[in-house]
Amino acid sequence: MARLFDGEKLVIASHNSGKVREIGDLLAPFGVTTVSAGDLNLPEPMEDGDTFIANAELKARAAAQAAGLPALADDSGLCVHALDGAPGIYSARWAGSPRDFTAAMRTVEDRLNGARDRSAHFTCALTLAWPDGHAESFEGEVHGNLVWPVRGERGFGYDPMFQPDGHSITFGEMEPSRKHAMSHRARAFEQLIAACFRK
Repeated sequence: MARLFDGEKLVIASHNSGKVREIGDLLAPFGVTTVSAGDLNLPEPMEDGDTFIANAELKARAAAQAAGLPALADDSGLCVHALDGAPGIYSARWAGSPRDFTAAMRTVEDRLNGARDRSAHFTCALTLAWPDGHAESFEGEVHGNLVWPVRGERGFGYDPMFQPDGHSITFGEMEPSRKHAMSHRARAFEQLIAACFRK
């Protein structure tokens, strides 16, 4: 049985403002006050896990211990089937520092090099960790195809090149509320909420 979250304040273990906003929106109905790791000036731990869940657990545990509060971390990325799952857990790294996802999307397109298979999926791992080290982890996926040139100014990361199955627009063109309802993060969130939050 998963541990229930029974506090009022939760650290979102991310320095990515788009991700923090999206997670905050998903948690809003549960009356949880969120604060980001960036707002608390928490250091970003080295992400050296070899799976999305391993990296999410690493970030959540580090933030929970540093802040003395429960922390929620997300590790997500784009997995391109013709590239053997790359960029995968290195999705943010492909954007460099400072992050430039326009360049990262160009790198994906260049590496596809005209490949016929343009299928891809986003994966999101979510970990809720407590200061005592306990953690609960969940994973969700959304499948689709990559478009070029990219389309849309909404969303963040690789959203403008990802067109989810069954839709004619990209995540970059989609209303945020519509994307939230079907994204990889939303699917992982459904599992998290069902296991760890009281409605």
